[in-house]
Amino acid sequence: MENVLSPAAELAARVSSLFVYPIKSCRGISLSQAPLTPTGFRWDRNWLIVNSKGRGLTQRVEPKLALIEIEFPEEAFAENWVPKKSLNMVVRAPGMDSLNISLATPKDIARGVSVWEWSGSALDEGEQASQWFTNFLGKPCRLVRFDSASETRPVDPNYAPGHFALFSDMYPFLLLSQGSLDALNKLLKEPVPVNRFRPNIFVDGCEPFAEDLWTEIRINDCTFHGVKLCSRCKVPTIDQETGIGGTEPLVTLRSFRSDKVLQPNRKPQGKIYFGQNMVWKDDETRIGRGKAIEVGDHVFVLGRVTSSVEAAT
Repeated sequence: MENVLSPAAELAARVSSLFVYPIKSCRGISLSQAPLTPTGFRWDRNWLIVNSKGRGLTQRVEPKLALIEIEFPEEAFAENWVPKKSLNMVVRAPGMDSLNISLATPKDIARGVSVWEWSGSALDEGEQASQWFTNFLGKPCRLVRFDSASETRPVDPNYAPGHFALFSDMYPFLLLSQGSLDALNKLLKEPVPVNRFRPNIFVDGCEPFAEDLWTEIRINDCTFHGVKLCSRCKVPTIDQETGIGGTEPLVTLRSFRSDKVLQPNRKPQGKIYFGQNMVWKDDETRIGRGKAIEVGDHVFVLGRVTSSVEAAT
């Protein structure tokens, strides 16, 4: 795929919302500022709920996870944050007492943890957390935390060699535009909110599906590479307020955002695309500068392809 590089950075959009999802498949947290790490925004998908076999649980099979709310102390997103045992992540769900999880690194190890193609060890958050999630989901569960000190999880090297993720599905960042969401909602009988699609970076001010074409962007002096259109699973069909699933918006998306429609000259695989997966290019010469992005930041496009036909999928 050959990029068409602009002679100068083109102002294309602005950041309208930022989200992190500390426990995979549970509710997200909206932020005004999000500190960057090479594996995603700080705290994003650091935790995973696993079943009795160590397999990660998601809304695909446990839609009730949509009802679990997460609260963080504001200082945990400060640039120079230092872990303290006194600071907690607070977990809440209907009919349950709140659960406090220390942000200090736990010491117990859980082995045989797996999520999608990856398996390894993780940090176990203990019996109290295990019992809380077991009671809520009605099956034996444990809460584990990614062990960044001893484990790595590479993304697909065909798209982003040398990059890593924690417990996110495939890539560290997901970007979506308001224009794309608006275009979809115009076709739906009942519009859906952005939380159905669980982006990290939500931008406004660009044409619908402009993000399909972005191969390199800059936000607040930080460079991101668009590596692959995001293929959607059934999670967008789950109402994040009720945990109840349906058929939309995937039925409508399939009519104009399937691989068959977007790339008619390729063999269709039944994929539906909405949003752009991204990685952050950490520039070592900028240590201490530009390590966070904020709502209101401008989005400059440095490289793009000319059409969705050329976009990586």
